[in-house]
Amino acid sequence: MELNVDNQIINYIRIENEDYISITDMLKSKDGNFFVTDWLRNRNTIEFLGIWEELHNPNFNYGEFAIIKSQAGLNSYKLSVKEWTQKTNAIGIISKAGRYGGTYAHKDIAFEFGMWISPKFKLLLIKEFERLKKQEQSRLEWDAKRELSKINYKIHTNAIKHNLIPTKLTKEQINYVYAEEADVLNMALFGTTAKKWRQDNPNLDGNIRDYASINELICLANLENINSVFINDGLKQSLRLERLNKIAISQMKILNESDKSSIENDKSLMTN
Repeated sequence: MELNVDNQIINYIRIENEDYISITDMLKSKDGNFFVTDWLRNRNTIEFLGIWEELHNPNFNYGEFAIIKSQAGLNSYKLSVKEWTQKTNAIGIISKAGRYGGTYAHKDIAFEFGMWISPKFKLLLIKEFERLKKQEQSRLEWDAKRELSKINYKIHTNAIKHNLIPTKLTKEQINYVYAEEADVLNMALFGTTAKKWRQDNPNLDGNIRDYASINELICLANLENINSVFINDGLKQSLRLERLNKIAISQMKILNESDKSSIENDKSLMTN
């Protein structure tokens, strides 16, 4: 995964559900010939790292930390990341080999390292990190809604199987019924069939539901549940489509208005 800070690409990885940012990549934005060891020899850096480890690492070696702290800042003192982690059992900074090799620091520490580069760089890094995490969260929400839609679709197909498919139909005929019922939902929500959507979008992979918004996926999950009830109640397809379309219009209006209200509230909080 990558961050783009002031036109500098910075990799970051996940380790045990924590975000670690490449300070090797960050260092490329600092003017002059500097190394991570230059930052580590600073007494303020060592004190900050010690506090961070105290808060997050129960296995931190305080004895070795005290020795390192007493030497930090001396002209002759040098400390590598490897020495720091081996002597103190630190977990906040790691060295990683391979394709995305380099020195990585927990985001808390990486932000502090950003200040050493420049105050502006630190602020840009935090802003870019927050933007990317928000983007990831939106994707996770979309994936969750897509999975919910798939689960509800199983309920939907089960209702079709037990109420609309005679036992002597061929496999092809059964698949046709499933597809036809799926298009009842597509028509109710999207106003088109799966086949028509593919004809209109020949350059897109997947199907119409792969390109649905989060609100559309929420609505689709609801329609699948409602349609399964309609099928079990024996309602004709034409009547179900009419009712489902009305429900889709009503729910999408509510969901979109809710989004609009949230955006306006966020803007209000930012201006106050």
